Amino acid sequence: MQKIQVLFPEPQMRRLRAMAHREDRSLSELIRRATERWLDSAPTDVEDANKHPQLPVFHGGAVLTSAEHLRDKAYGDLTHETKDGHA
Repeated sequence: MQKIQVLFPEPQMRRLRAMAHREDRSLSELIRRATERWLDSAPTDVEDANKHPQLPVFHGGAVLTSAEHLRDKAYGDLTHETKDGHA
């Protein structure tokens, strides 16, 4: 094993120490295990790292307006004259 120095903010360090105490593990072991889990979940090559996550898809149902009337429906009051005759 190699020895390194890692700096943690004090609040994070308190949480790490408390977790290590609860699990009856050394701080080093806790950090090694967390690092191993993170590395196991990380992409293994450049191609995987450049892939974008799958975004959710929304299916809003069938279109209820024909294509030729879609613009009129979308812009409603903006494309028709108002009651007083103005556009």
